[in-house]
Amino acid sequence: MADAASLASCFSFDDISQASPRTDGTDKTPVLKLIRESHAKGYDFVCLPLTTPKWRERWRNMCIVPSASANDTDENATAEQQAEAWRKAPSFLHEEVTISRLDEAVTVLVMVSDWLQLDSTDDWVRHDSEIALRQEVAYASYLNVQTVILPPPRHRSLVASYARAINECLKNTTYMNFSIRLPIYDPAVFQPKESPPIPPLTMGISSTPSAPSTPKIVIPRASTSKFLKAARAPEGEINATWEMWDIIRTLCDYNTRLTLTLDLTPPLPSNAGILNKWMAEPVHHIFLPASTFIANVKGYPVLPKGTQSFLRNCMAHHPIIIMSGVSSGLHTKGGESAYAQYVRHVEKTSSAVQAAMTAGTVEHFAQGYQDYLQNPLQPLMDNLQSITYQTFEQDPVKYRNYEEAVYHALMEWPDSDHIVICVAGAGRGPLVERSLTAIKRSGRSAFVYAVEKNPNAFVTLQGRKQNQWGDSVQLFFGDMRHVELPEQVDILITELLGSFGDNELSPECLDGAMRFLKCVDCLCSSPHFVNPSPADGISIPSSYSAHLAPLSSSKLYTNARISREIKGMETPYVVMFQNVNILSGDGGGVSGRCGRRIQQCWEFEHPRKDATVDERGLPLTNSHNVRSAKLSFHIPHAGVMHGLAGYFEAVLYGHVGLSIHPHSKDRVSKDMLSWFPLFFPFKDPLYLPSNSELHVSIWRLTNERQVWYEWYAESFLPVFNTPSSPEHSEDTPGDGSFFACTPTHVAVPSPVIDAIDAFPSLERSELRKSGEESPKSTAGVIKIGQTSLHNPGGRSSWIGL
Repeated sequence: MADAASLASCFSFDDISQASPRTDGTDKTPVLKLIRESHAKGYDFVCLPLTTPKWRERWRNMCIVPSASANDTDENATAEQQAEAWRKAPSFLHEEVTISRLDEAVTVLVMVSDWLQLDSTDDWVRHDSEIALRQEVAYASYLNVQTVILPPPRHRSLVASYARAINECLKNTTYMNFSIRLPIYDPAVFQPKESPPIPPLTMGISSTPSAPSTPKIVIPRASTSKFLKAARAPEGEINATWEMWDIIRTLCDYNTRLTLTLDLTPPLPSNAGILNKWMAEPVHHIFLPASTFIANVKGYPVLPKGTQSFLRNCMAHHPIIIMSGVSSGLHTKGGESAYAQYVRHVEKTSSAVQAAMTAGTVEHFAQGYQDYLQNPLQPLMDNLQSITYQTFEQDPVKYRNYEEAVYHALMEWPDSDHIVICVAGAGRGPLVERSLTAIKRSGRSAFVYAVEKNPNAFVTLQGRKQNQWGDSVQLFFGDMRHVELPEQVDILITELLGSFGDNELSPECLDGAMRFLKCVDCLCSSPHFVNPSPADGISIPSSYSAHLAPLSSSKLYTNARISREIKGMETPYVVMFQNVNILSGDGGGVSGRCGRRIQQCWEFEHPRKDATVDERGLPLTNSHNVRSAKLSFHIPHAGVMHGLAGYFEAVLYGHVGLSIHPHSKDRVSKDMLSWFPLFFPFKDPLYLPSNSELHVSIWRLTNERQVWYEWYAESFLPVFNTPSSPEHSEDTPGDGSFFACTPTHVAVPSPVIDAIDAFPSLERSELRKSGEESPKSTAGVIKIGQTSLHNPGGRSSWIGL
């Protein structure tokens, strides 16, 4: 399977020790023997600990000094001297490491000691853990190890210390990849009682470094009011690990060498909104122990449905699946190979993987382009190369729909002996060819004019006219805004749409071409005519609209900021989305004021009536193509917004259209290849708590030379105010402002509480005393964040007229 997920076999120190007596002349070391056996079983990598228990023992003896007493003062002083000598020049003894040869490290994923506590509550433990980490990283670098897997942070309140230590390692080691192992959530949040505090250096550490287990995470928990106590753990606690990851990657400045190893040991929550946020993160490895599997009715290992579904979605990113404990005989049937076979089955049944392997799908066509930023075309300033035309012409769906639109327009056109069609912007001629096919299908008498400004493509058109089209087509060279035709036309066909509908200047180009269309007042008498503007000829497309949604994607954000120049963060990019998560939900917000998950910004229609034109039929200015929109989105689950996702929908004619809108593309133009969505980046990520609101403003602006976009966003949290007693009611303002102006008397739910848990049903007896009416609360919002205005005046990106 091309670009399949890789499998890694995870070994503990015990596994390495048990392999030692079996080593013969073929394998020079136990690790080499395990590597060879793993490859023979179909594994691509081996994952093992870098150090042995002897290293942990020496570190503890040096750095963890017991309480001093009269009898052990000298012993402690000696340990402290040893610790100081080690801090000055950290190094290993040969017996403290599991690998020591270059050939042992070739296909190995190294796990850093999981007992290191970079976020310990003890300053000295934290300090010495960081020195030990740097020592292990330096040794792995010496052996040319490509990836080290780091132990997770344990304390939410001290995760910044953990992040600072990782950032230091990233700066000191320029090529190595660091992957932080994190569970999707802390399983302890579902325990009915608070777990007792875990003393330093015992948290998540076994007496021997066997296969790693999911560590516990200490999360500060506020006391929960009986009124707001939910039946399940609130999202704020389930989100704790993601929030720690967000802090770590932010403090590490979104370093591209910092990735995630997601630990799927605990059962996954059923809330898809909580899980989807991980799809926007750099998950390069997935830790999958045998204990996660359950036995089916025949005794073979299978994954629970939630984990199975999540893993299927992850397969689109081709992660390395680290299999742990699969040789322990935990399940009665299938043996070790059954686990890998099942993972391969999950991969093969992944809809994303199946689409990528099916010819004709967008996923198959776009392989290699996922999350790759491309600058939009400059159709008026630049002449496209033949290879670019050829790429677009591979799209059978777009041209099929265009042919259907032309066919229906011809069939519904009033009786006429001579129908004139103009293809403006003919390129290499695909729309001309489809128009001729539609004419033949309809049985109508029609003639085609083809207009093209690219002198190189015009050569191709001349060849096709000579060899294929003959006298049924007449060619005109020049810009459609300036060329003159011998007569007015009945149907005008163009393919000027961009990923955002209007971002390749379709409105401006069509303003110059609308003068080609004749007025046909007699069309009004046709009972079958469906063109929305029967007083004019037909434009195909007749309308198109732009749509936006807030998006999270650390990969797109890091790609956009690679140049470190402001231009990179103020340029809309064409992107085939993969590692992304749409943050918004349908409806919601204060008083239900927020719109749909993906919202329309504006629409253009052709022919249009609002432009003032000169005697040639050309607009005097471009001001009629200025647009603006302000959109309100509800954010049901906490996340970080890195930009906006842009889509378009177009009506070609009647009920025939084109769409890359996620909610309509499969119905309107499934597997259309010509357009990927548009990505509007933000210079700085904007954190959005659960149950927050996002207000996005976007403008399409123009002058005599250029068209450009500007965009801006601000975030809000709902607040709920309860009126004070009647004697103080005169202090309450009565303007009904959407913003909360009065003191908040009802506590605002935590920003990280899940929206569905924020306001559970309350018993009437708990809300009011006997014989009293409940005071009515008013809802408002408080502003919690904003972005800067992006691309003001078109300083970084624009489309030239």
